[in-house]
Amino acid sequence: MPGFFLKRPRWHIHFTPTAASWLNQVERFFANLTEKQIGRGFHRSTQELETAITAYIETVNADPRPFRWTKSADDILNGIKRFCLATIQTAGNQTRMAETSESGH
Repeated sequence: MPGFFLKRPRWHIHFTPTAASWLNQVERFFANLTEKQIGRGFHRSTQELETAITAYIETVNADPRPFRWTKSADDILNGIKRFCLATIQTAGNQTRMAETSESGH
């Protein structure tokens, strides 16, 4: 594998956080495209829409910037903890409700 990258000096390996997917970046790209270019636009034809999308891509590619993760590992882990605790609490509430309905109270 190292030889592969030695032959391609412009290529770089990027590691994403384990709690995030590369798909998040793809989704963010399309969200930005929608928000900044096509969301409020009026396109009379497919060709006009394609032209608007191409213009956005060319603008973004003219001044590329690396994606920077804004959340720390602690922020991500705390979010997971909150989700897990809320899930456990909800499951407990559902169990109590089911027991109450079964007993006829």
